[in-house]
Amino acid sequence: MTQKTVFKENDLLEIVQGIFQAHGIPTEDAAVIAEGLVCADLRGVYSHGVVRVPMYCQRLRHNLVNRKPNLVIQQTSPASRLLDGDNGMGFIVGKKAMEEAIKLAAEMGVGLVGVRQSGHFGMSAFYLLQALKAEMISFVYTNSSPAMPVWGGRTKFLGASPFAAATPGGKLGPYVLDMACTVTARGKLKYAAQRGEAIQPGLALDSDGRPTTDGEAAFHGVILPFGGVKGAGLALLMEILSGVFTGSAFAGDVKNPHTDLSGPQNVGHFFMAIKPDLFMPLQEYQERMDLLISRAKSCDKAEGIEEILIPGENEARLSETYKKEGIPLTNDVVEGLKTEATAVGIKF
Repeated sequence: MTQKTVFKENDLLEIVQGIFQAHGIPTEDAAVIAEGLVCADLRGVYSHGVVRVPMYCQRLRHNLVNRKPNLVIQQTSPASRLLDGDNGMGFIVGKKAMEEAIKLAAEMGVGLVGVRQSGHFGMSAFYLLQALKAEMISFVYTNSSPAMPVWGGRTKFLGASPFAAATPGGKLGPYVLDMACTVTARGKLKYAAQRGEAIQPGLALDSDGRPTTDGEAAFHGVILPFGGVKGAGLALLMEILSGVFTGSAFAGDVKNPHTDLSGPQNVGHFFMAIKPDLFMPLQEYQERMDLLISRAKSCDKAEGIEEILIPGENEARLSETYKKEGIPLTNDVVEGLKTEATAVGIKF
């Protein structure tokens, strides 16, 4: 059984923020990065949590990230903006983009922000939660470095291309969907490779196009799309909206954040915020959401299922538990974090 160490949320936030501050990231921005990474661990999305700190630090050490980016926002229509991230940390760029989308939606009903010249921005749900705090419906898309083939191919071309959307609810809570268009997130393959663990069959091919259960071989090979041609089709749409549409890198040109140190990534993002009361009063919308969720959860359960959960519900429960009891991290993640902290003189 993998050994784990439990961290209090605030302790973990302090360590991670301190690491990024030591690398020249301004205090406020370092706090946002720490919040995004720890938020992922709180929700059990370990592949996008503090396990990625060494990767981000490596890119900072190679000066591939602008520590103090000049975020330029261009109006492209009354309800849309284009944000140039100036090769800043994706968390900072993403938060600013969603802030802008929310402001536009508050005024226009709908707000759309395209982003270019960004970097890996962590867990997409981090920005969905930002929109939910403002009581907005939201969509968050991003492209990423090649990880899976187009349908019928065997080489990397499309990113994991997460599809993320959230809608505020009423008394029964929101709907929060954050899923890769691959059968699993690429970060989970990296995580398995890091621990020397096997992965389930059917998730990936090795670099020779052969099915593999080896996490390391899978990480250097290709991840398969979920649902076959359907997942591949959605991934291509994410590439169009986040890459082609925004003017960022696309068609296989986004650089791998782990292995390609030749230059900035130039990741593209697509953010949309929508007022939930566009078509009816807010209270009526909330009541209808509660009715939908209550009926969904009361459906007859399949064999072996104890409870029907709404997307995001399990992650929200886990987050509440970890906030009270602490966040368990595997020892390899702890060692990676300790190495980065020690390197910049932070007591661990």
